[in-house]
Amino acid sequence: MMREDTFLVRLALERSAFRLSLDMVLPGSGITVLFGQSGSGKTTVLRCVAGLERQGRGLIRLGTDVWQDDSRGVFLPTWKRDIGYVFQEASLFDHLNVRNNLNFGLRRAAKSGAQEALEQAIELLGIDHLMDRQVPGLSGGERQRVAIARALATQPRLLLLDEPLASLDQSRRQEILPWLERMRDELRIPMLYVTHSTDELVRLANHVVLMSRGSIQAIGSAQEVLAGPDSPLTGDDEAGVLLSGTVLHRDRDWHLCDISTDAGVVRVHDDAFEVGRSLRLRVLARDVGLSIHPSAESSVCNQLPGTVISIDDDHRRSDALVRIQCADSIVLARETRKAIAEMGVGTGSLVWARLRNLAVIA
Repeated sequence: MMREDTFLVRLALERSAFRLSLDMVLPGSGITVLFGQSGSGKTTVLRCVAGLERQGRGLIRLGTDVWQDDSRGVFLPTWKRDIGYVFQEASLFDHLNVRNNLNFGLRRAAKSGAQEALEQAIELLGIDHLMDRQVPGLSGGERQRVAIARALATQPRLLLLDEPLASLDQSRRQEILPWLERMRDELRIPMLYVTHSTDELVRLANHVVLMSRGSIQAIGSAQEVLAGPDSPLTGDDEAGVLLSGTVLHRDRDWHLCDISTDAGVVRVHDDAFEVGRSLRLRVLARDVGLSIHPSAESSVCNQLPGTVISIDDDHRRSDALVRIQCADSIVLARETRKAIAEMGVGTGSLVWARLRNLAVIA
């Protein structure tokens, strides 16, 4: 739908609580999640990219188009930046129905192919049946889908989403997440997505920028950042990794299917997945145990061979976080320090990661 562009952002500005200082080159497609606690500077980055903030110095370039370069005195106003912006609260006109809200965005776009872009957005987000509905009668999830469709109707080269699910309850979040996944998979347009929700991070992110007090703690693919030592989840029960895989085989008798991942072949519950389909799996460290030998008698069917690359041993805890290189991916295991010592496991040890549970999340 859009051409792919590399996105460069360099920013430096002062805030009362922190100094924003970052330099990053982001991919030209998929969802880049800006992740961090409130006050880490995520929304400030979005506002700078949109041209809504100009209190410091920066360089912002999408492809060959320069939106800001303070060294040359270049600063394009927001209306000249080819962006779509989706806020926490859907900014729709209550006195207009859905169709007229979308047509308002269409008129503002004033681009050739705008009607086709709008129709694609309506289909992509599944809102065709809402066109004649009045805005006050929409659910929170429906309002956000309409707001996103209106942003896409302008055919932006960059879509900015500032915690678009923050105002929704859990059931409404689960309602809209599949539509965001579909956008990620079908649109060739870069998206910057701000959140402090772990669920949204693991479900949506292709790329992650981990922020703290205005600075970048880690940047890379979602798999790399979540498995890395600077992962925002390392110290809690949500520590884990993402595995991307392809369905190899379905065992209809036992309702299981085999998935080929970079860590090895794993078996999961078959939810009528088609052979060849791509899946995203989440493996929590608390659901992974270690052994020094494979066991044919264990009820754990997923046992992957690997090499221990690090052990984060916090002596204030009874357990430790173990990083294991399994084929071309890292798997995290949370194991008791006592068990690790009794097995004689250390850096470089050959082990078997026993995956007691895997969740198909996308």
